[in-house]
Amino acid sequence: MNRLTVLDKVKKRKEAMGLTLDNIAKLSGLGNRTVTRFFAGEDVKLSTLENITQIMGLDFAGNEMIDVKTLKERRAKEKAIYIVSLVQDTSSLEMQGLESGAIKQLIHDTKEQFLTGEYRKNLWAS
Repeated sequence: MNRLTVLDKVKKRKEAMGLTLDNIAKLSGLGNRTVTRFFAGEDVKLSTLENITQIMGLDFAGNEMIDVKTLKERRAKEKAIYIVSLVQDTSSLEMQGLESGAIKQLIHDTKEQFLTGEYRKNLWAS
C-alpha cells in the first residue's frame, strides 16, 4: 500500500466524520502545520500518520477499525459527561446537586444534541 492510497482513505474518513484540520490537530496533539503537510501529501513522520489514523478509528494502512457512528457516539458521550460534570460540580457547590437518574438523563439528552441537535457542529471541537 502506498502513501497516496492511505492519504486518500484518511481524507475520505475526515469528510465522513466531519473533521476540520484544526480538529485533527487538537485531537491528535499535532501542530496545525504538521497536519496540513500530511493532508497536502507531503512527507511526514510515521508517528504523525499513526496519530492521525488512530483518532479516526483507522489502522496504520488506513483500514477501518472503528466505524464512524461508534466514533461519533463515543465523542458525544465524552463531551456530554464533561459538560454535565461541570453543571453538577457547580450545582453541588450551591447545594443543588442532581440525583443520579437526572444526571443520566441529562447526559443522554446532551449526547443526543451533539449527535443530531444544535451542538452537532461542536462535536469535534476541543
